[in-house]
Amino acid sequence: MKQDKTKILAVAGKGGVGKTSVAATLVRILVEAYPGKRILAIDADPAVGLSTALGIEVQTTVDDIRREVVAAAEDGDSKGAVELLGEARYRIFDALVETDGFSFIAIGRPEAAGCYCKINSYLKEVISILSENFDYVVIDGEAGIEQINRRVMEKVTHLLLVTDSSKKGTQVIQTIRRVADELVMYERIGIIANRLPSMEVKDFMDTGDIPVLAYIPSDVSLAEFDLKGENVFYLPEDSAIVQGTREAMRNFDLI
Repeated sequence: MKQDKTKILAVAGKGGVGKTSVAATLVRILVEAYPGKRILAIDADPAVGLSTALGIEVQTTVDDIRREVVAAAEDGDSKGAVELLGEARYRIFDALVETDGFSFIAIGRPEAAGCYCKINSYLKEVISILSENFDYVVIDGEAGIEQINRRVMEKVTHLLLVTDSSKKGTQVIQTIRRVADELVMYERIGIIANRLPSMEVKDFMDTGDIPVLAYIPSDVSLAEFDLKGENVFYLPEDSAIVQGTREAMRNFDLI
């Protein structure tokens, strides 16, 4: 029986709008909704915050593996580098954390751009291959538009833009949308307006023609959880971010 197409959800927005908390809550809701499905959370943000929000301890990142390849090439060990590239498809699983209900992988902190484009693109392809083994993939992207510019998230089914009520936040998501229209293949796009001081501010937010999937008020319980370093699986069901993210996923036809 042919497997349904993998649904890939990429979460993007400016820093400080609660992007990672939304991404983690997406994972939680998918795990609860689809206990029999294979779910992968990818932390593509160099700040590596998704692991904390999901209660995961990261031992190895994709970039750790890439650094070994680069180091072998710099040492002039071309054979070693080629062998490492050949093994990368298998070694990538060293960075994969299997936990109850979902799997997790962190990209890590990328090095400065150099002359290793083929190596970098190969490892990006390995991530793509890995994604094909899952039914749902949630990618927490880095803040801003750089990963869209670099086509790190080149093919997604759902592009979820997170903003707060600030003018800067709404400007960033509209910029991301313009860049994504040129560089990214996506099927659905939508906004979560997060951390709103009151519901009245939504009347003053300029989100262009991108559909708003949910408006989420500031969540005191989430702020407290963040301070304690606790993960979203322990958030109460009636917390604003869980309810709001669930509403967004319904409007995205994901649950």
